[in-house]
Amino acid sequence: MTEKAAPPTPPIDFAAQAREVARLAAGTADAQLAAPTPCPAYAVRHLLGHLAGLAVAFRDAARKDLGTTTDTPPDTELPDVAPGWRAELARNLDELAAAWRVPAAWEGETQVGGVTLPGAAAGRFALNELVLHGWDLARATGQQYAPDGASLEVAHGLLAAVADEARDGSLFGPAVQVAPDAPLLDRVVALGGRAPDWTAAPADGDAR
Repeated sequence: MTEKAAPPTPPIDFAAQAREVARLAAGTADAQLAAPTPCPAYAVRHLLGHLAGLAVAFRDAARKDLGTTTDTPPDTELPDVAPGWRAELARNLDELAAAWRVPAAWEGETQVGGVTLPGAAAGRFALNELVLHGWDLARATGQQYAPDGASLEVAHGLLAAVADEARDGSLFGPAVQVAPDAPLLDRVVALGGRAPDWTAAPADGDAR
């Protein structure tokens, strides 16, 4: 008997979540660039630089345009912002959303961060990055966060599926325990290794 091919994964729309992250970036003041974030190694400027870079990497992964942007591990160097970073990030996010709107992006294999993986998995990882780092940026800069509901569900499904790996710190950092009936956003960020009640560090520099 011939094995049936798996049905194609329908595209997931990144547009609303990409707009939310762009809004948060636009609302970030230059004076906040040195502020701490829930990512211990990153100040706000590094988080924004990471977002700009991952948007390009996952855009090219969607296009199957493999090369330097997709074969470089994300921790090779500390990311940072460049002059005109707000416009650059907004443009990169628009291009990311457009690239994953194409059905072919979700088919076959691609590469990102030097890792080869199915296109459908890469798309979910990309959206999860926008959800988690959107929360990071909102918390670090004191802005309200309104993640796209469908994107939040995708992130929760991904993080719940890899919860065991996440707990050993190899993917998203050790998961944080929250109540089973906690709001979905709290459960998502906790599975992503963040404390939902994180606030900016006090004067002694303690990031948690």
